[in-house]
Amino acid sequence: MSAENGGKQPWPPSITGSGATSAGSVLDHKFGTSDPYTIGVEEEYQLLDAETFDLVQHIDTMLAAVTGHELETRINAELMQSTLEISTPVCRNAGDVMRWLTTLRAYVTEIANQRGTRVGSSGTHPFSLFERQRITAKDRYRALIDQLQYVARRELIFGMHVHVAVDDPEKAVKVVNGLLPHLAPLLALSASSPFWRGEPTGLASSRQMVFAAFPRSGPPPRFHDYADYAAVVGQLERAGCIADYTHIWWDVRLHPRLGTVEIRICDAVTRVEDAVAIAAYCQALVKQLCERYEAGEEIPSYHRILTSENKWLAARYGLDAPVMDLATGQRNRVPVARLIRRTVGELRPHARELGSDGELGGILEILARGSSAERQLRVFNANHDIVEVAREIADATESLPVPAPALAVEASRLAQTTAPAPGQPA
Repeated sequence: MSAENGGKQPWPPSITGSGATSAGSVLDHKFGTSDPYTIGVEEEYQLLDAETFDLVQHIDTMLAAVTGHELETRINAELMQSTLEISTPVCRNAGDVMRWLTTLRAYVTEIANQRGTRVGSSGTHPFSLFERQRITAKDRYRALIDQLQYVARRELIFGMHVHVAVDDPEKAVKVVNGLLPHLAPLLALSASSPFWRGEPTGLASSRQMVFAAFPRSGPPPRFHDYADYAAVVGQLERAGCIADYTHIWWDVRLHPRLGTVEIRICDAVTRVEDAVAIAAYCQALVKQLCERYEAGEEIPSYHRILTSENKWLAARYGLDAPVMDLATGQRNRVPVARLIRRTVGELRPHARELGSDGELGGILEILARGSSAERQLRVFNANHDIVEVAREIADATESLPVPAPALAVEASRLAQTTAPAPGQPA
């Protein structure tokens, strides 16, 4: 260190943030400590005024209301005070995910409605402005704002993350590499953010445009092995660029503390049935790739330029995206929906073994019905009423397939029969 700064570190403390807490070393991983292919889902919801459907800063009210309830640990704050995050425990299959997401959505909807608030799930809010949002009073979020400034302040976006357990770190690296060509189909299926600041953007997923400004985001590089991954993360930590690996926000990443592969590409999904179908798709994909690795097969992996191009096309056009068929090397681009149908056919045996075959079939229903982004645009084009779009999102989010009284019973049963989570996802 030079004498000019009195021997102090040559970078500002905001690089990692004085309030940052570490998720631990990637060398102390939990891969192999839980059953393979178990699954967990996180969803980020919008808190909406029941009359104006604008975002409201009610997270503290919501958290106070759930204090002492058996679902309290499943409900958390996020960066903005207008956002509520839920997380399922570890589930065996997509059927368990459906029961938990339905239970959690029903509960937070009930608590919100009692307080003049609605709940919505989509990648962006159709018209709310980030300048009017308050930052949650937690050191991690204050440090993030201090570090990233405007980039973090405008992060008024909402996502769904899917964790799938893998029993070996080397295998997990190859699974992440193998998932890269599936990022575009997953984004197209989940696309739910065609509006930003009250304007149609022409994109099926505007959320991707906003989050692309974050450092260490987008498709991850292809790592040779776990040592390669650990070396890169270790260098970033030693240099003070990040506090720990959870400050790497790739579209799909390893989560060593939980022993999972975390798929982060998806917009927040409006309909619970669609969220469960996408979770089943992710779980079966991970199982398929793991078994290929175990059989000694080479898992295809493609250059980041190619997977990023397909991702852009999916963000722009959604389920109508004309993408490159990287698996076949076909010269002409093909509809992403065709690739999804082909993948569903390949995944059927894996989903059947997981007990998620019925839920996987929901992917074909999304293709037939269209994405949330398509639905939002149809609503908007009818009357050019942006508030009507926000109301439609809330109605579809809160519309659940199981009567509410049955959900409390189901939550109690699941609490007794579901494996405990290895840790709260970051």
